[in-house]
Amino acid sequence: MHPSESNGAVYRTLLESTRAIPWKIDWATLTFSYIGPQIEALLGWAPSTWVSVNDWASRMHPDDRERVVNFCVSQSQAGVDHEADYRALTASGEYVWIRDVVHVVRDEHGAVDSLIGFMFDITERKKTEEKLLSLQKELEDLSFLDSLTGVANRRKFDAVLAKEWEEARRNTQPLSLILFDVDFFKRYNDHHGHLEGDDCLRRIAQALAAAANRPRDLLARYGGEEFVLVLPASDEAAAAAVAERCRQAIFKAQIPHENSPLGQLITVSMGVGTTIPAAGQDSSPFIDLVDRRLYRAKQAGRNQIVSAA
Repeated sequence: MHPSESNGAVYRTLLESTRAIPWKIDWATLTFSYIGPQIEALLGWAPSTWVSVNDWASRMHPDDRERVVNFCVSQSQAGVDHEADYRALTASGEYVWIRDVVHVVRDEHGAVDSLIGFMFDITERKKTEEKLLSLQKELEDLSFLDSLTGVANRRKFDAVLAKEWEEARRNTQPLSLILFDVDFFKRYNDHHGHLEGDDCLRRIAQALAAAANRPRDLLARYGGEEFVLVLPASDEAAAAAVAERCRQAIFKAQIPHENSPLGQLITVSMGVGTTIPAAGQDSSPFIDLVDRRLYRAKQAGRNQIVSAA
């Protein structure tokens, strides 16, 4: 055996003994001139079935195909080494996560001659990444929840209002806000105790959340015994209807308040406002306006809705 042939056999043995799957594509014909036999153990497709790049592309998850193929072709045409992650179809109809690491080989004139690379099975790594992302999302979701009532907290309200404010400004749409204050809540705590007070706030949150049920509506605990409801794409009439629905929901909850001057049940006062944000306008004056309306509702005797000057 010629020494070069001996060396070639050694190199091939080394390549085919690794878990990574080596391959080579001739750029002029876009056909596989080699693919490691490990491909069959991983995906179930025999090396002989890997003829052209069409076989590679067709065995890719439909959601990954266009993105990955376009990226790899553009990088290869530019002569840039690259790598891509995608889901590869197995012969049994399942998918395995693959990382393709690609090196572009040029001829003596600088033109692309071929592509050589390795496929790596990164399924377990992807599962770990997905678990970490899921945990991260859970933690993020928890950081936006009020621990007592289970509804959104003030931090979430600030984030959502900023987003919906910009959306309303861009689309010239109305944005409404309702501020709630539980009437005589200090008396409730003094009479029923703080544990009962906590349960009372939870029941109020549940009632209000049920009354505002569109996907983009957001109920948040604003602080203490105050709640706030963000109503995107809602005009004054729609906001007034939601406020009345909230008032009825609190009444139907039938939460006892034996020490209330207004009767034997928990009630809430509400301030309601609607605006169409203008360019460069901050949301703070609007929140202040709604807060002043809530204050007027409380000054006027509580258990009522103030929605206009």
